[in-house]
Amino acid sequence: MWGLVPLFWPLLKPAGAVEILAHRMVWSLLFVGVALLALRRWGWIPELVRSPRKLGLITLAAAVITVNWGLYIWSVNTGHVVEASLGYFINPLVTIALGVLVLKERLRPAQWAAVGVGFSAVLVLAVGYGRPPWISLTLAFSFALYGLVKKKVNLGGLESLAAETAVQFLPALGYLVWLGTRGTLAFGSHGAGHTALLAATGLVTAAPLVCFGAAAIRVPLSTLGLLQYLAPTFQFLLGVVYFHEEMPPERWAGFSLVWLALTLLTWDALRTARKNRAAVEAAVSAARTETAPAETTPAETAPTTGDTGGEAGTAPVSTPSAQPGR
Repeated sequence: MWGLVPLFWPLLKPAGAVEILAHRMVWSLLFVGVALLALRRWGWIPELVRSPRKLGLITLAAAVITVNWGLYIWSVNTGHVVEASLGYFINPLVTIALGVLVLKERLRPAQWAAVGVGFSAVLVLAVGYGRPPWISLTLAFSFALYGLVKKKVNLGGLESLAAETAVQFLPALGYLVWLGTRGTLAFGSHGAGHTALLAATGLVTAAPLVCFGAAAIRVPLSTLGLLQYLAPTFQFLLGVVYFHEEMPPERWAGFSLVWLALTLLTWDALRTARKNRAAVEAAVSAARTETAPAETTPAETAPTTGDTGGEAGTAPVSTPSAQPGR
């Protein structure tokens, strides 16, 4: 759904990007409000209201995602789908850079190499465009910062979206009312179908996020990370094949470097996951080996007590050291 969303925003013309953004905020709050009401998930609100720090972070997240949403809508509707897709290809590299600069995380050599290759790609694209790829960089940095803020807030996907759109709601509604007083509001002026599409911006925003939240607790993190490359891949293909945007050689070179960086990241993540899994399995095996003899007494090993021998054989399975292997 995230990969195919560039097909949706052009359907909302002649509404401008800012009006579409305002509708997205208003209708998203209504959609997630209904979802939370159906799920009866309201317990997080009092705790959030009592925490000025979290409220401040939610406000910051709302401001950052407003920039991201607005720029993305404008990019798609003005023929910059490929450059927008590049922003989400770069995003993992920017997220890693923020982890180092803000959270003081330590990178493995392959991650450093990926960041270096990604920086080279930006330089190549800047030369090719004759300017820095500001759309891509703004989308990448805004979404990475959004992710960092959400990590600090520690709210669920649906709850976080509800809180953020609650912050956005009044300014967005005020802007729509202002457009209406000027007679330039597209909502309701271009037929029932166009009106329904503008209202559907809430569903288009929330549905993939709900699916992502559901997948996050069911799918291994390494698989989830790989799947997230599908969205910018679809966006890139739509930009080239469907919207027929130009791809001169220097742009292909820049994208190739970005893809090389992402390949390095993916290879490193999979290798690290395999190492960690092997280490856990080895620890479990060692723990079983150590605990089995300790729980076997001389009386239990006597030939006349065959039943207790069976119990000793099953004991390691119920010990805490065996649980990581489940």
